Order: sequence, then structure tokens, then C-alpha cells
Amino acid sequence: MRRDLGANPYVYPQPVLIVATYGEDGTADAMNVAYGGIVNSNRIQINIGVRHKTSDNIKLRKAFTAGIADEENLIPSDYVGIVSAHDVSDKVERAGFHTVKSAFVDAPVIEELPITLECQVEEINQYNKTLRIVAEIVNVSVDEKVLDEEGKIDPGKLNAISYDPANHAYLRVGGRAGTAFSDGNRLKQVP
Repeated sequence: MRRDLGANPYVYPQPVLIVATYGEDGTADAMNVAYGGIVNSNRIQINIGVRHKTSDNIKLRKAFTAGIADEENLIPSDYVGIVSAHDVSDKVERAGFHTVKSAFVDAPVIEELPITLECQVEEINQYNKTLRIVAEIVNVSVDEKVLDEEGKIDPGKLNAISYDPANHAYLRVGGRAGTAFSDGNRLKQVP
């Protein structure tokens, strides 16, 4: 039997993205963005409230990076989501994150996060008190520690976390369950 839970953002797994920007004075800022994902093969969309310092920075610089939060960095990743840069200007440093300037966009890369999408803003739309931002993924930088022998991302080494919106929890992203664009072929032989 199924039960209706109403209109809720229950998509699993929901990536935990740490969006990093520069402010008007060049100070690095970061925030935990629970609502974001891939739009197509080279675009990402994030949704954030208009009152965030990150919103101001994105409007100003038209760029951001989106780091994939992992289990090793769960605590600082959560911290940058619960503390505002309007109140704590050095929250990136307090989180223990270190940044370097992206070579591709006007935004910082957080060195501790194993995968970072470097993004150039294409459109910003406001809905009530939320911004929907679509950006081109200009580059993806990856820490070699999460790559396999062939240079591909190894999810087992990545240890990415996912946001559970129903229970306000972080979940571990598990191992391989199957092979995309292949496993369904078994049903093609069924008469």
C-alpha cells in the first residue's frame, strides 16, 4: 500500500553541494546547498535563498564552484550551511577549509572536497525568496585520491554524502548496484 506525503522535495540521493564564491572584497565564502543537480551534460542548477551572502556573491561575480561533500568533511560541510557569512565573515577558515582560486572561473576551489565543478552562471531567476541559478560546468577538478587506475572517479573512494530531506540527515552513498545502459538489455530478450 502507498501513502501520500504531499508536495515535498524527496529525491534520493540528494547531493550535498558546497557552493563557494568570492565576495566583493575577494573573501571566500561557502554554503551547503541541498537543492541542486545536473540540468544536462554540461550544466548545473542550484536553488538558494535570496538572503544568503552566496546569493549576493553569485549575482556579483557570475561564477561559483560546487564541491561534492564527502563523509570525511561532513562536519565542516554542515557548518557552512548553518552559519551565515553575513554574521561570520571568516566561516570558511573556521570550518577548516582551504581555498585556491579556480583557473577557469572567478570563484574559489575548496581543496578538501574531492570533486569540484567550476561553474559560469548563465541565468538567475527569482521565485519568491529563492533563486534558481543555472550555470555551465566549465571544468571539473578532482583529487587524484578518488580516481581509479584508469583515471575515472571511483565512488568507493569518494565516500560522497547525500541529504535526506525527510529526516534531516546525511546518508552515505553506497557501492555499485549495476551497470547503466546495459542491465536493462536483459529485458529486450523477453518475448
